[in-house]
Amino acid sequence: MKKMHNDSNLLTEYDFSKGIRGKYAKRYAEGTNVVVLDPDVAAYFPDHQAVNASLRSLIAIINQQVKTEPAVTLPRVTARR
Repeated sequence: MKKMHNDSNLLTEYDFSKGIRGKYAKRYAEGTNVVVLDPDVAAYFPDHQAVNASLRSLIAIINQQVKTEPAVTLPRVTARR
């Protein structure tokens, strides 16, 4: 690993001597989708699996409603005489 030059922007308590270069590079390259929940919402979900299960249930409900709702029809316009 390359030696890091002194950077005046870094605080002295930062210690990267045990850092591993590229440790998360593969995972990052695969793509991520991080969503930060507000604390009041996060309180209902113990882990990511609970969030995913809830969202999948919501998606199923939305898809079901879309299929059962009648198509939007425009009002008929009568000809003026």
